[in-house]
Amino acid sequence: MTITLIIIIATCIVSFTAFSNDRIINDLIFEPPAITYRNQWYRFFTCGFIHADYLHLGFNMYSFYMFGDAIEDAFVQIFGHNGKAFFLILYITALFFCLVPTYLANKDNYHYRSLGASGAVSAIVFAFIILAPTTKLSLIILPIPFPAFIFGIIYLIVSAYLSKKGGSNINHSAHFWGAVYGIVFLIVMCNLFSHFKPVAHFIDAIQSYFGR
Repeated sequence: MTITLIIIIATCIVSFTAFSNDRIINDLIFEPPAITYRNQWYRFFTCGFIHADYLHLGFNMYSFYMFGDAIEDAFVQIFGHNGKAFFLILYITALFFCLVPTYLANKDNYHYRSLGASGAVSAIVFAFIILAPTTKLSLIILPIPFPAFIFGIIYLIVSAYLSKKGGSNINHSAHFWGAVYGIVFLIVMCNLFSHFKPVAHFIDAIQSYFGR
């Protein structure tokens, strides 16, 4: 069984249970003041295993499934026997780092709460984009295939804009910083534990795409 499938099963079990139990939601959700004043740092991680509804859960886990297996396999090729462990570390640490800016902006805000695995999923998606930038992707709302690196650029711009705009129940900041973290994690880990050069690989792939 892959790490990807284990994460999906665990997330679905916890989310399904929480749908009918408000106490679980309250105990696991990302709530900045609970971290600030009660040192409940675990909320950075547990909030990624609960979701608002079936649609929210389904979209996140479908996206994770689409890219998770590919990145898990790629990590095994790049890092050898450490690949699966590094993949798990990427996902778990992304849950934390994607929410750090949100925490800093809302650490005393008793009205702010957040849940879902979107930030960690974004980290996985952008690790994929760096490794396979010319792979054609399409969206459910826009079923027209286009290169992954184009999708990445649009995603970052839109996420940054919507995060700055605010006024939404969606944590676009977590999407943006999760994506950035996925790129940084891949580059740093490759420099430390592999001879693979992700930035050079990405540039070469883009140049080949444009026929250079």
